[in-house]
Amino acid sequence: MLINRRTALLGGLGAAAGGALPAAAQDITFFRIGTGATAGTYFPIGGLIANAISNPPGSRACADGGSCGVPGLVATSVASNGSVANATAIAAGTLQSGFVQSDVAYWAYNGSGIYEGRPKAEGLRAIASLYPESFQLVARKGSGIKAVTDLKGKRLSLDEPGSGTLVDARLILSAYGLTEKDLKAEYLKTQQAADKLKDGTLDAFFSVSGWPNGAISELAATTGIDLVPIAGPEAEGLLKKFSFFAADEIPDDAYKNVAGVKTVSVTAIWATSIKQPEALIYAVTAALWNANTRRLLDSGHAKGKTIKLDTALQGIAIPLHPGAEKFYSEKGLIK
Repeated sequence: MLINRRTALLGGLGAAAGGALPAAAQDITFFRIGTGATAGTYFPIGGLIANAISNPPGSRACADGGSCGVPGLVATSVASNGSVANATAIAAGTLQSGFVQSDVAYWAYNGSGIYEGRPKAEGLRAIASLYPESFQLVARKGSGIKAVTDLKGKRLSLDEPGSGTLVDARLILSAYGLTEKDLKAEYLKTQQAADKLKDGTLDAFFSVSGWPNGAISELAATTGIDLVPIAGPEAEGLLKKFSFFAADEIPDDAYKNVAGVKTVSVTAIWATSIKQPEALIYAVTAALWNANTRRLLDSGHAKGKTIKLDTALQGIAIPLHPGAEKFYSEKGLIK
């Protein structure tokens, strides 16, 4: 009798991500994680998680010091245009999973906000809440930009089309009584914006990302920057109006010689599709929270230290995938 090796693999995944399957039962399953621009935080975090959950056929068993990922799984971190593009790709079935800001995920699932009038991404499901994403308004030192209202007439990048940053930048500008018509707006990826700020052809740019952001760190060390606070009555009104925003703070030591500021944040969600098999997502979730993954996250990126099991369900405004829900229920996080 012939046995579908992929079916055999998925049927055995529910046992545990760290338990090796017999070689004959293993097949390669590819699992892409849509992230963001290579200069941001999504991409390196995606790489860490992809390494953690991968366990290609022939790998050493977890118990023998090998990978503790999902048997037969090859995960890759894929650069993309960010949250909006990732949500769209997951809904379309061209990505197996991706990182999506909590606000974008909510709008996509409900067909509201920026998705008003567009088909709902009703199949969007959460695997885990990862970390807060701080809204970083970066200004060239000497630009005279000390507050959001100082952006009027300035050369500002709001990030690229399709990104969650652009969506939230517009909301924040509106909270302070500004629109894109009040400034010289550009729509660039973080690295492109950083390069233009460095050569003096851009005054400031928005970035929603975990700190430290690589492109911003380089600017702080070479060009000199200021972080502009997103605070005061305007920010408080923003928090009341949009529940997916939270008060946040970037500390003094986040970037070299740059004073910290109060700001706002959203949450980075690792999302997938309801069409992904329950056994697979259960195993992926278990691999994410394996003790070996903890070591990778703690040593691989500063933001990785904030990805913790006890906050895995915070800020999620869309349903959990049944596989992830099963894992969290077994861990007692869902009553």
